[in-house]
Amino acid sequence: MADNILLMAGALIFFAIGFAVLRLIIGQTVVDRVAAVDLLAVISISMIALYAHVAGRFAYLDVALVYGVLSFLAVVATARYLERGL
Repeated sequence: MADNILLMAGALIFFAIGFAVLRLIIGQTVVDRVAAVDLLAVISISMIALYAHVAGRFAYLDVALVYGVLSFLAVVATARYLERGL
């Protein structure tokens, strides 16, 4: 039962990657593309967390947490740049 749930989670993650890449390609504005890159970062974090669970190496969750913080800071910096033109 747990294996089926993990396989379903992996399949949903790969569908999300496809939709995010599609949004990245057909995004008409820079904001759409930044949102798609942020979505890809969130999907990457979920992939790292899923792998940590499957492999039983929970140190990877720390990596996912740091990656999430850095991704958040990058999106905030990009939004400030686009808003003020710094």
